[in-house]
Amino acid sequence: MNPDTRQHLRANALMLIAALIWGSAFVAQRLSLDAIGPFLFTGLRFLLGALVVLTMIVCVRRSALAELTKREPAGARELLGAGALLGVVLAVSISLQQIGLQYTKVANAGFISSLYVVIVPLLGVLLRHKTGPGTWLGAVLAALGMYFLSVDEHFSMLYGDWFQLAGALAISLQMMLVGRFAARHDTLMLALVQFVTCGLVCLVIGLALEPLSVAVIVRAAPTIVYGGALSVGVAYTIQVVAQRYAAPSHAAVIFSMEGVFAALAGWLVLGETLTARALFGCALMLAGLIVCQVLPGWKRSRERVSKTA
Repeated sequence: MNPDTRQHLRANALMLIAALIWGSAFVAQRLSLDAIGPFLFTGLRFLLGALVVLTMIVCVRRSALAELTKREPAGARELLGAGALLGVVLAVSISLQQIGLQYTKVANAGFISSLYVVIVPLLGVLLRHKTGPGTWLGAVLAALGMYFLSVDEHFSMLYGDWFQLAGALAISLQMMLVGRFAARHDTLMLALVQFVTCGLVCLVIGLALEPLSVAVIVRAAPTIVYGGALSVGVAYTIQVVAQRYAAPSHAAVIFSMEGVFAALAGWLVLGETLTARALFGCALMLAGLIVCQVLPGWKRSRERVSKTA
Protein backbone atom coordinates (compact mmCIF):
# COMPACT_ATOMS: atom_id res chain seq x y z
CA MET A 1 0.00 0.00 0.00
CA ASN A 2 1.53 3.32 -1.06
CA PRO A 3 1.87 6.25 1.41
CA ASP A 4 -0.88 8.32 -0.25
CA THR A 5 -3.38 5.47 0.09
CA ARG A 6 -2.47 4.98 3.75
CA GLN A 7 -2.85 8.70 4.34
CA HIS A 8 -6.32 8.75 2.75
CA LEU A 9 -7.41 5.70 4.74
CA ARG A 10 -6.14 7.29 7.96
CA ALA A 11 -8.01 10.51 7.15
CA ASN A 12 -11.23 8.58 6.46
CA ALA A 13 -10.87 6.72 9.76
CA LEU A 14 -10.37 9.99 11.65
CA MET A 15 -13.43 11.54 10.01
CA LEU A 16 -15.49 8.48 10.92
CA ILE A 17 -14.39 8.92 14.54
CA ALA A 18 -15.45 12.59 14.38
CA ALA A 19 -18.87 11.62 12.98
CA LEU A 20 -19.23 9.02 15.74
CA ILE A 21 -18.41 11.60 18.43
CA TRP A 22 -20.82 14.16 16.96
CA GLY A 23 -23.63 11.63 16.57
CA SER A 24 -23.26 10.18 20.07
CA ALA A 25 -22.98 13.69 21.52
CA PHE A 26 -26.73 14.05 20.92
CA VAL A 27 -27.21 11.51 23.72
CA ALA A 28 -25.01 13.61 26.02
CA GLN A 29 -27.06 16.66 25.09
CA ARG A 30 -30.30 14.84 25.87
CA LEU A 31 -28.99 13.45 29.20
CA SER A 32 -27.78 16.90 30.24
CA LEU A 33 -31.37 18.16 30.23
CA ASP A 34 -32.03 16.05 33.35
CA ALA A 35 -29.41 18.01 35.27
CA ILE A 36 -28.90 21.48 33.77
CA GLY A 37 -30.70 24.05 31.62
CA PRO A 38 -30.08 24.12 27.85
CA PHE A 39 -28.37 27.53 27.79
CA LEU A 40 -26.05 26.81 30.71
CA PHE A 41 -25.11 23.45 29.21
CA THR A 42 -24.33 24.99 25.82
CA GLY A 43 -22.38 27.84 27.39
CA LEU A 44 -20.21 25.61 29.58
CA ARG A 45 -19.83 23.06 26.79
CA PHE A 46 -18.48 25.53 24.26
CA LEU A 47 -16.21 27.31 26.72
CA LEU A 48 -14.68 23.93 27.57
CA GLY A 49 -14.34 23.18 23.86
CA ALA A 50 -12.65 26.56 23.37
CA LEU A 51 -10.20 25.66 26.13
CA VAL A 52 -9.29 22.44 24.30
CA VAL A 53 -8.72 24.34 21.04
CA LEU A 54 -6.67 27.00 22.86
CA THR A 55 -4.52 24.29 24.45
CA MET A 56 -3.91 22.76 21.03
CA ILE A 57 -2.96 26.14 19.55
CA VAL A 58 -0.53 26.86 22.40
CA CYS A 59 1.07 23.40 22.20
CA VAL A 60 1.10 22.85 18.44
CA ARG A 61 0.29 26.08 16.63
CA ARG A 62 2.01 28.82 18.62
CA SER A 63 2.69 30.53 15.31
CA ALA A 64 -1.03 31.33 15.06
CA LEU A 65 -0.96 33.27 18.33
CA ALA A 66 2.30 34.96 17.34
CA GLU A 67 0.79 35.97 13.99
CA LEU A 68 -2.25 37.45 15.73
CA THR A 69 -0.09 39.59 18.05
CA LYS A 70 1.95 40.85 15.07
CA ARG A 71 -1.11 41.80 13.07
CA GLU A 72 -2.18 45.35 12.53
CA PRO A 73 -5.02 46.36 14.90
CA ALA A 74 -7.44 46.44 11.97
CA GLY A 75 -6.60 42.84 11.02
CA ALA A 76 -6.99 41.61 14.59
CA ARG A 77 -10.31 43.45 14.89
CA GLU A 78 -11.48 41.87 11.64
CA LEU A 79 -10.67 38.39 12.97
CA LEU A 80 -12.40 39.07 16.28
CA GLY A 81 -15.43 40.54 14.51
CA ALA A 82 -15.75 37.61 12.12
CA GLY A 83 -15.38 35.09 14.94
CA ALA A 84 -17.89 36.94 17.11
CA LEU A 85 -20.48 36.97 14.31
CA LEU A 86 -19.97 33.25 13.74
CA GLY A 87 -20.27 32.64 17.48
CA VAL A 88 -23.60 34.45 17.76
CA VAL A 89 -25.08 32.50 14.82
CA LEU A 90 -23.68 29.27 16.28
CA ALA A 91 -25.23 30.09 19.66
CA VAL A 92 -28.64 30.48 17.99
CA SER A 93 -28.28 27.17 16.14
CA ILE A 94 -27.04 25.07 19.06
CA SER A 95 -29.56 26.58 21.47
CA LEU A 96 -32.42 25.69 19.12
CA GLN A 97 -31.00 22.19 18.81
CA GLN A 98 -30.63 21.78 22.57
CA ILE A 99 -34.11 23.12 23.38
CA GLY A 100 -35.65 20.92 20.68
CA LEU A 101 -34.06 17.79 22.16
CA GLN A 102 -36.53 18.11 25.03
CA TYR A 103 -39.38 17.34 22.63
CA THR A 104 -38.02 14.87 20.07
CA LYS A 105 -35.89 11.76 19.69
CA VAL A 106 -32.11 11.72 19.37
CA ALA A 107 -32.38 10.10 15.91
CA ASN A 108 -34.66 12.87 14.67
CA ALA A 109 -32.28 15.52 15.99
CA GLY A 110 -29.27 13.85 14.39
CA PHE A 111 -30.77 13.45 10.93
CA ILE A 112 -32.58 16.81 10.79
CA SER A 113 -29.49 18.67 12.02
CA SER A 114 -27.53 17.03 9.17
CA LEU A 115 -29.79 18.75 6.64
CA TYR A 116 -27.26 21.59 6.47
CA VAL A 117 -25.51 19.40 3.86
CA VAL A 118 -28.48 20.04 1.56
CA ILE A 119 -29.53 23.49 2.79
CA VAL A 120 -26.14 25.16 2.21
CA PRO A 121 -26.04 24.59 -1.58
CA LEU A 122 -29.72 25.49 -1.84
CA LEU A 123 -29.12 28.79 -0.04
CA GLY A 124 -26.34 29.35 -2.54
CA VAL A 125 -29.06 29.78 -5.18
CA LEU A 126 -29.99 33.06 -3.48
CA LEU A 127 -26.39 34.19 -4.05
CA ARG A 128 -26.65 33.10 -7.70
CA HIS A 129 -24.38 30.10 -7.22
CA LYS A 130 -24.88 27.35 -9.79
CA THR A 131 -26.86 24.41 -8.38
CA GLY A 132 -26.85 21.20 -10.37
CA PRO A 133 -29.42 18.39 -10.65
CA GLY A 134 -27.56 16.28 -8.07
CA THR A 135 -28.20 18.89 -5.40
CA TRP A 136 -31.88 19.16 -6.28
CA LEU A 137 -32.28 15.38 -6.30
CA GLY A 138 -30.59 15.19 -2.90
CA ALA A 139 -32.88 17.92 -1.57
CA VAL A 140 -35.99 16.09 -2.76
CA LEU A 141 -34.85 12.82 -1.16
CA ALA A 142 -33.97 14.59 2.09
CA ALA A 143 -37.31 16.41 2.18
CA LEU A 144 -39.22 13.17 1.59
CA GLY A 145 -37.12 11.48 4.24
CA MET A 146 -37.87 14.19 6.78
CA TYR A 147 -41.58 13.82 6.03
CA PHE A 148 -41.52 10.08 6.78
CA LEU A 149 -39.28 10.59 9.82
CA SER A 150 -41.13 13.47 11.46
CA VAL A 151 -44.72 13.45 10.19
CA ASP A 152 -46.83 10.54 11.40
CA GLU A 153 -49.87 8.90 9.83
CA HIS A 154 -52.09 11.59 11.38
CA PHE A 155 -50.08 14.36 9.70
CA SER A 156 -48.74 15.68 13.00
CA MET A 157 -45.09 16.58 13.53
CA LEU A 158 -43.07 16.35 16.72
CA TYR A 159 -42.76 19.78 18.35
CA GLY A 160 -39.01 19.41 18.81
CA ASP A 161 -38.40 18.69 15.12
CA TRP A 162 -39.36 22.27 14.27
CA PHE A 163 -36.57 23.46 16.57
CA GLN A 164 -34.13 21.05 14.91
CA LEU A 165 -35.10 22.32 11.45
CA ALA A 166 -34.67 25.94 12.55
CA GLY A 167 -31.30 25.00 14.04
CA ALA A 168 -30.27 23.36 10.75
CA LEU A 169 -31.14 26.58 8.90
CA ALA A 170 -29.06 28.61 11.36
CA ILE A 171 -26.05 26.28 11.13
CA SER A 172 -26.31 26.46 7.32
CA LEU A 173 -25.99 30.24 7.53
CA GLN A 174 -23.06 29.82 9.90
CA MET A 175 -21.31 27.45 7.48
CA MET A 176 -21.76 29.88 4.60
CA LEU A 177 -20.19 32.60 6.74
CA VAL A 178 -17.34 30.24 7.64
CA GLY A 179 -16.72 29.72 3.93
CA ARG A 180 -16.46 33.48 3.53
CA PHE A 181 -14.19 34.16 6.52
CA ALA A 182 -11.98 31.05 6.58
CA ALA A 183 -10.07 32.07 3.47
CA ARG A 184 -8.93 35.29 5.16
CA HIS A 185 -8.15 34.10 8.69
CA ASP A 186 -6.40 31.27 10.51
CA THR A 187 -9.12 28.63 10.89
CA LEU A 188 -8.17 27.55 14.41
CA MET A 189 -8.04 31.13 15.69
CA LEU A 190 -11.38 31.81 14.00
CA ALA A 191 -12.85 28.70 15.64
CA LEU A 192 -11.47 29.74 19.03
CA VAL A 193 -13.14 33.17 18.90
CA GLN A 194 -16.33 31.57 17.61
CA PHE A 195 -16.49 29.01 20.43
CA VAL A 196 -15.71 31.58 23.14
CA THR A 197 -18.42 33.92 21.80
CA CYS A 198 -20.98 31.12 21.57
CA GLY A 199 -20.12 29.96 25.09
CA LEU A 200 -20.31 33.42 26.63
CA VAL A 201 -23.59 34.34 24.90
CA CYS A 202 -25.31 31.15 26.07
CA LEU A 203 -23.76 31.33 29.54
CA VAL A 204 -25.05 34.87 30.09
CA ILE A 205 -28.55 33.89 28.98
CA GLY A 206 -28.41 30.76 31.13
CA LEU A 207 -27.31 32.66 34.24
CA ALA A 208 -30.27 35.01 33.75
CA LEU A 209 -32.90 32.33 33.12
CA GLU A 210 -31.77 29.02 34.61
CA PRO A 211 -30.84 27.84 38.12
CA LEU A 212 -27.15 27.24 38.73
CA SER A 213 -25.33 25.66 41.65
CA VAL A 214 -22.29 23.51 42.33
CA ALA A 215 -24.57 20.48 42.59
CA VAL A 216 -26.05 21.22 39.15
CA ILE A 217 -22.59 21.45 37.56
CA VAL A 218 -21.43 18.24 39.27
CA ARG A 219 -24.47 16.31 38.00
CA ALA A 220 -24.02 17.66 34.48
CA ALA A 221 -20.21 17.36 34.44
CA PRO A 222 -19.98 14.07 32.44
CA THR A 223 -22.24 15.37 29.68
CA ILE A 224 -20.47 18.76 29.63
CA VAL A 225 -17.09 17.03 29.29
CA TYR A 226 -18.31 14.75 26.50
CA GLY A 227 -20.23 17.48 24.69
CA GLY A 228 -17.49 20.08 25.14
CA ALA A 229 -14.06 18.50 25.29
CA LEU A 230 -14.83 15.68 22.84
CA SER A 231 -17.60 16.95 20.53
CA VAL A 232 -16.47 20.57 20.26
CA GLY A 233 -12.74 20.43 20.96
CA VAL A 234 -11.43 17.02 19.85
CA ALA A 235 -13.84 16.25 16.99
CA TYR A 236 -13.39 19.69 15.43
CA THR A 237 -9.61 19.28 15.57
CA ILE A 238 -9.90 15.83 13.98
CA GLN A 239 -12.02 17.34 11.21
CA VAL A 240 -9.47 20.07 10.46
CA VAL A 241 -6.56 17.60 10.39
CA ALA A 242 -8.34 14.86 8.42
CA GLN A 243 -9.87 17.04 5.71
CA ARG A 244 -6.43 18.15 4.60
CA TYR A 245 -5.85 14.65 3.20
CA ALA A 246 -9.37 13.49 2.33
CA ALA A 247 -11.35 13.85 -0.87
CA PRO A 248 -14.31 16.24 -0.37
CA SER A 249 -16.79 13.61 -1.59
CA HIS A 250 -15.43 11.09 0.92
CA ALA A 251 -15.66 13.65 3.72
CA ALA A 252 -19.28 14.47 2.86
CA VAL A 253 -20.34 10.82 2.87
CA ILE A 254 -18.55 10.06 6.14
CA PHE A 255 -19.85 13.13 7.96
CA SER A 256 -23.36 12.26 6.76
CA MET A 257 -23.09 9.22 9.05
CA GLU A 258 -23.56 11.55 12.03
CA GLY A 259 -27.32 10.96 11.92
CA VAL A 260 -26.85 7.18 11.79
CA PHE A 261 -24.55 7.26 14.82
CA ALA A 262 -27.05 9.48 16.66
CA ALA A 263 -29.84 6.95 16.03
CA LEU A 264 -27.64 4.04 17.16
CA ALA A 265 -26.53 5.88 20.29
CA GLY A 266 -30.11 6.82 21.11
CA TRP A 267 -31.13 3.18 20.81
CA LEU A 268 -28.19 1.76 22.77
CA VAL A 269 -28.09 4.29 25.61
CA LEU A 270 -31.64 5.64 25.85
CA GLY A 271 -33.60 2.71 24.45
CA GLU A 272 -35.21 4.90 21.77
CA THR A 273 -36.77 3.00 18.89
CA LEU A 274 -38.06 4.11 15.50
CA THR A 275 -41.05 2.86 13.55
CA ALA A 276 -40.59 1.30 10.13
CA ARG A 277 -41.93 4.54 8.65
CA ALA A 278 -39.32 6.60 10.51
CA LEU A 279 -36.52 4.21 9.56
CA PHE A 280 -37.54 4.56 5.90
CA GLY A 281 -37.39 8.31 6.35
CA CYS A 282 -33.89 8.04 7.85
CA ALA A 283 -32.74 5.97 4.87
CA LEU A 284 -34.15 8.52 2.41
CA MET A 285 -32.52 11.40 4.27
CA LEU A 286 -29.15 9.67 4.34
CA ALA A 287 -29.45 8.93 0.61
CA GLY A 288 -30.32 12.56 -0.04
CA LEU A 289 -27.37 13.86 1.97
CA ILE A 290 -24.98 11.57 0.12
CA VAL A 291 -26.43 12.27 -3.34
CA CYS A 292 -26.30 16.02 -2.73
CA GLN A 293 -22.55 15.86 -2.14
CA VAL A 294 -21.35 12.95 -4.26
CA LEU A 295 -23.10 13.54 -7.61
CA PRO A 296 -21.85 17.14 -8.12
CA GLY A 297 -18.29 16.05 -7.22
CA TRP A 298 -18.50 13.03 -9.53
CA LYS A 299 -19.75 15.23 -12.35
CA ARG A 300 -16.88 17.71 -11.85
CA SER A 301 -14.39 14.83 -11.91
CA ARG A 302 -15.86 13.53 -15.17
CA GLU A 303 -15.62 17.01 -16.71
CA ARG A 304 -11.97 17.36 -15.65
CA VAL A 305 -11.14 13.94 -17.13
CA SER A 306 -12.88 14.80 -20.42
CA LYS A 307 -10.95 18.08 -20.66
CA THR A 308 -7.59 16.41 -20.15
CA ALA A 309 -8.38 13.53 -22.50
